[in-house]
Amino acid sequence: VQLVESGGGVVQTGGSLRLSCTASGFTSKDYTIGWFRQAPGEERQGVACFGNRDDSVYYADSVKGRFTVASDVAKNTVYLQMNRLKVEDTAVYYCAAPVSFFACFDLVSGRGGWQVRHWGQGAQVTVSS
Repeated sequence: VQLVESGGGVVQTGGSLRLSCTASGFTSKDYTIGWFRQAPGEERQGVACFGNRDDSVYYADSVKGRFTVASDVAKNTVYLQMNRLKVEDTAVYYCAAPVSFFACFDLVSGRGGWQVRHWGQGAQVTVSS
C-alpha cells in the first residue's frame, strides 16, 4: 500500500486548507483512511477517519464542525478539508491506512491498541495568528 499526500501550507487563523491522500496497492476494494497530526514536542493525535465502503466518517472533537473528509473514488483519493483553522491546528498531518474503520475509530478517539503499517509522507500545516 502506498499513500501519497499533497497540500498543506501556511494560512492565517480562520483560513482554509485542503490535504489530499492518494492511495494505491490495496488488495481489497474496501479500505479505511485515517488522518493524524503531530505538532513539535507533542504526541501524535487522531483527526478523522473515512471508510469507503459506506462513506463512514468520524472526527475527533477538536476538529468536529471545522474539518470534513471526502473522497474521489475514481482517483482513489481522500481529502481532508480544513476550515476555520486555528493556531493549535499547526502540525504535520499524516494520512494512514488502519486495518479497519473500527481500528481507526479506536486510534482517533484515543483508545489506541492498533498498529498501522502504512503512512503517507506527511504534510506541514502552519496556521499563523
